[in-house]
Amino acid sequence: MLALENPIQDRRQRTPEQSIWWDKLTLAQKFSASSLGKYGYELCFVRNEEIGRLAVLICNSGIAVITEDGDINTSPDITIRD
Repeated sequence: MLALENPIQDRRQRTPEQSIWWDKLTLAQKFSASSLGKYGYELCFVRNEEIGRLAVLICNSGIAVITEDGDINTSPDITIRD
């Protein structure tokens, strides 16, 4: 059996379901967050907006938001404070 020289590593710290924000998501947002989690996105927080709750996820320097209906936007007009 050959050993892999560069095995694939999952760099996520935790699964989306382990986030303290997970319970605040709608079912549609949970499905979308799970699918983005496969690409390394992590659920950071949920923001209440006039249009409803937005789930905010971060991957490296990328940001994605998910609407209450589960629509994903990977180029949102949103500012994250340090």
